[in-house]
Amino acid sequence: MAERFDSITLEILWSRLVAVADEAATTLLRTAFSPIIRESNDFATCLMNVDGETLAECSGGIPTFAGLLGRTARACLAKFPLESWREGDVILTNDPWIGTGHLPDVAMIVPVFYRGKLVAFSGTAAHTPDIGGNVSPENQEIFGEGVFIPPIHLYRAGERSETMLELFLANVRYPDLLLGDLEAQVTANEVCCRRTADFLSDTGLEDLVDLSREIQALSERSMREAIAEIPDGIYRSAIDLDGWDDHPTHIECKITVSGDEMTIDYTGSSPQNNRGTNCTMNYTQAYSIYPLKCVLDPRTRRNEGSYRPITVTAPSGSIVNAAFPAAVSARHLTGHVLSCAIYQALATVMPDRIMADSGGAPALRARISGMQDDGARFGTILFASAGMGASSQGDGLATTAFPTNSGAGSLEVLEAVAPILFVRKEFRLDSGGVGRHRGGLGQTCEIENVSKKPMQVLALGDREKNPAQGIAGGRPGAPASATIGDQPLRLKSRGQLTPGSTVTFNFAGGGGFGDPAERDPAMVERDVKLGFVSAELAAREYGAGK
Repeated sequence: MAERFDSITLEILWSRLVAVADEAATTLLRTAFSPIIRESNDFATCLMNVDGETLAECSGGIPTFAGLLGRTARACLAKFPLESWREGDVILTNDPWIGTGHLPDVAMIVPVFYRGKLVAFSGTAAHTPDIGGNVSPENQEIFGEGVFIPPIHLYRAGERSETMLELFLANVRYPDLLLGDLEAQVTANEVCCRRTADFLSDTGLEDLVDLSREIQALSERSMREAIAEIPDGIYRSAIDLDGWDDHPTHIECKITVSGDEMTIDYTGSSPQNNRGTNCTMNYTQAYSIYPLKCVLDPRTRRNEGSYRPITVTAPSGSIVNAAFPAAVSARHLTGHVLSCAIYQALATVMPDRIMADSGGAPALRARISGMQDDGARFGTILFASAGMGASSQGDGLATTAFPTNSGAGSLEVLEAVAPILFVRKEFRLDSGGVGRHRGGLGQTCEIENVSKKPMQVLALGDREKNPAQGIAGGRPGAPASATIGDQPLRLKSRGQLTPGSTVTFNFAGGGGFGDPAERDPAMVERDVKLGFVSAELAAREYGAGK
């Protein structure tokens, strides 16, 4: 089919659509109640075409979430056919098998009408402050993890379903916060709908059909060209994680490149278990494609076209394609590490493009909860970051999230919503894996209970026994750990923080890249002066001072 838009016009229109998604994201950030969204960036917004395919994804937020919203929209369309949608409808779901992989992430899909015609869909996803259930990684089925909501109308033709909302809010710990965040998502979708209608009015377009086809075709072509530069072949890797005491996690990754298409196959990975580290296929697909987008085609804007040349497969019933009703609350402890498996598999064929394992793959999360001195209930999540892996281009970034995009946010905000005090938050000495390029530093966070009541600390992490691996001769980063006082706190366990006591989290360092003997001595000297590397490690690993 002939192209309708010249390249300059297409770029202008494409940029405007991304601006629509970004304005929706800004609206969500500014109207959300909970710090998880406002401070830690745990959300996404996007604009989709009438078939539920992503067209413009927000520049901020969690990139993988935006890619998943198209799959969520198409699942909603399977339940609610196009002709059944009405202006003012809002479909809500947190089904992990069609959404973003666990119950706390609530997705909303909203139809966009223009001159009485359904022309697009707006989508948002955001991490709620609570979803009910037993807040523990030891739930054996999803039924214990919280309220499970299949695709259902929160609003129907502009009328809110008060009965459904009442039932939902009666089963969560922080109903006021949750209601505020839900309405923030509704508002963000409303902004996306209005701005899309404004866009159509300004451009004179009747719908987004032709524009969607050309934009997605450009993204698809760009990704196919990038894949075609990789020699045809099969590339393999294997990753081991701590998992649970009786369920260590093993990931087998086989990447097949054939022309301009790529298949990622996780056959041979661990079976699903009776803990919360299982991934749904949606989540596995998202955290497989996004790392590839970063190294193969980082500059082209993301949309459905970017994902078409890549197929992701895994056996049903495996830890990366768990079957209902598997527990999935801590699915990031498996899903985040897929980026490491993919980069290690491609290390031999494109060593100049990939990086070593990141200490935040998977991310360490800590939930701190309890009662304020006045009896009010509180709960907050620490989203601090570990070190990124090094690459052929340079040292890994310190305390930077990857492959997720969530951040710690303002410590003062966390101290304002919970009776805690950050005693320390500093770079972790010697945590980056040694190499020609050093792995990114992790950090140490020490938090004190400044209330008069005990509080609960739930740690969700990995990499205690299996640190982030180096690549091309680089060494592993430092492993993660946690303590309450001087007592170890396992990274998949719960502990009590008494008044005046502290919990300390040591975030993992990233893996190094290349032979440590090839590191520039001036860089070693700089690291020692800045307090990134001790003089002892510099002498032992790099031969400094000899």
